[in-house]
Amino acid sequence: MRYSALLALAPAFLLAACDLAPAYRPPAVSVPAKFKEAGDWKPAQPSDEAPRGDWWRSFDDPELDALEPQVETANQDLAEAVAAYLQARDYVAEAQSALYPHIGSEASFSYNRQSNNRPLRGSGEPDYYGANTVQGEASYEVDLWGRIKDDIAAHKAQAQASLADLSAARLGLQADLARDYFGLRGLDREATLLRDTVAAYRDALNLTQQRLSGKIGAPIDVARAQVQFENAKALLADIAGPRALYEHAIATLVGRPASDFSIPSEVRKAALPVIPHGVPSTLLERRPDIAAAERETAAANQSIGIARSAFFPRFTINLLAGEQDTGINLLSLSNSIWSVGPTVYLPLFDAGLRRAELAATEAAYLQTVAHYRGTVLKAIQEVEDDLALLHALRNEARDVQASAIAAKRASDLALASYRGGATNYLDVIIAQTAALEAQRAVLHVDTRRLQSSTALLMALGGGWSAEELGVASDP
Repeated sequence: MRYSALLALAPAFLLAACDLAPAYRPPAVSVPAKFKEAGDWKPAQPSDEAPRGDWWRSFDDPELDALEPQVETANQDLAEAVAAYLQARDYVAEAQSALYPHIGSEASFSYNRQSNNRPLRGSGEPDYYGANTVQGEASYEVDLWGRIKDDIAAHKAQAQASLADLSAARLGLQADLARDYFGLRGLDREATLLRDTVAAYRDALNLTQQRLSGKIGAPIDVARAQVQFENAKALLADIAGPRALYEHAIATLVGRPASDFSIPSEVRKAALPVIPHGVPSTLLERRPDIAAAERETAAANQSIGIARSAFFPRFTINLLAGEQDTGINLLSLSNSIWSVGPTVYLPLFDAGLRRAELAATEAAYLQTVAHYRGTVLKAIQEVEDDLALLHALRNEARDVQASAIAAKRASDLALASYRGGATNYLDVIIAQTAALEAQRAVLHVDTRRLQSSTALLMALGGGWSAEELGVASDP
């Protein structure tokens, strides 16, 4: 029969497609039972999809709360990451289109003249003729070896990786904003301290001048007080530059021109967030960079199946139907044309091209596995680093606070002794300099603790929920 050959192939086309991609499991990584620097332990159920919420609210700073949402709506780096994800999502739809027949139409109309000397020209052939055709075409690839299925799966995994990259970009930008904001507010606190110090040193300079006028002071005391006073003013002036840079960086992060953006100077100390005493290492699975690396590994695994399918025949069913006439009578049944049947592409010889492509995809898979494992190890390191740093900063904060209290007492005693004539002004300068440095150290450690807490929140994937916490305590 006319269609016997086509019908004989039909059962093969109806068979479920094979899948030549290796069975995929996320690469195994040795993860510690607990963080070395975390103390007590309580396991938690991880979830990368779990909402992280407005993690920055744990610092209890209303101005930071107002700035952070602007990253989501106006930051251009984040907008770029959103566009990259949308592009990856559209590539999935593009790959899925191969599951369905592709249908198109074509129409051509022409009036032609033949050459009088055309080779093999038969008698009676017209010199002038029309060639008008209207036709539709359809083609469908039978996915016997799972090439299309693997291609769709690979693009889905890549889209998921792009979405995780978007989350990582969002968290990174939010963290940058928080760190810059804490740096700016730390400088505001230091500027207030220095303004008070300049005023105190001005009073001390006046005191030395009065004592010199009263013939009970030495000229060198006035000179020393003048040097101390000018140095304090220089320290105060030096803060303006770094503060402006922080302000400009914040403007860019919230999508504003630096020229039109400002944050008024204000003494504001954010609260240190409560950090869980035992942080489960499984919370690292909520990190978007780890999720992205795992999805890239899954995509590379599916690409192996695509490369393997190239060794097997490709089957395509084609259909063409339409009308053809020398005139415009294109609705007559006698002018109909049609064609239906399969096309088979069988690879025979390519000088090792397909084997090289398969080896390349297998090597690319091993590369993504190494990247995934390295990302996990780096994440564990970051959490350990931030926990250790926070513990050290807690102890340092206690010590510098005690030092500042003692230095302030020594400074007050030295000035009182100088007023009473029991000591020279050099002792006052030494005591006041030590007090100022101790007070500045307190402010610097406070800022570093806030910035390190931000880093730990990011290392843990942007925060946690109450259900995932054990007993909480300050680091």
